[in-house]
Amino acid sequence: MAGAAVSAAVIETPRLVLRDWSEADIAPFITHTNTPAVMRWLGGPLPEADIPDRLRARIMRWHGERGFTFWAVERKADKALLGFCGIKIADDAGSPVEGLYEIGWRLREDAWGQGYAKEAAIASLDFAFDRLGAPRVIALTVTGNRASWGLMERLGMTRRADLDYEGPAWAEGPIIVYEIEKAAWTAQRS
Repeated sequence: MAGAAVSAAVIETPRLVLRDWSEADIAPFITHTNTPAVMRWLGGPLPEADIPDRLRARIMRWHGERGFTFWAVERKADKALLGFCGIKIADDAGSPVEGLYEIGWRLREDAWGQGYAKEAAIASLDFAFDRLGAPRVIALTVTGNRASWGLMERLGMTRRADLDYEGPAWAEGPIIVYEIEKAAWTAQRS
């Protein structure tokens, strides 16, 4: 099973910093990402009172336990919190992807269409393969979320219909799975 702890990381790209979360990130994250547009494929906006505890219990805890998570994504130019992107261990109990390295992202709507998600995802995949030694990384979405699976394809990920599964209650339809293996990532980055 994947998930051995690694030393904490701050990842920089030309325009972004992927970093650990702070308490100061919670309020802007709620404001900018708990919207109908951003949460469309995730079951809709969550009760705002629940979000801080969810962030602490999952995303912030993963970093402390493993040294990696769905990191806070900050734009260098103005230090704005754009959302998150990073690597975690897939944890849908009983699913065919449970225990695998998973990449994920969620950016605020005014950051869409500017290449930030791809830039952060490339850095996250580099981290997964170079620092974590992941043999492969999966990504999850739903059929209707064309923007998300479109990015997966632009990253060189391949659809794995054989790994699709009925997802959690928030998912509109089955969870669809994309995957990239280390050798394919290395080849395309050469």
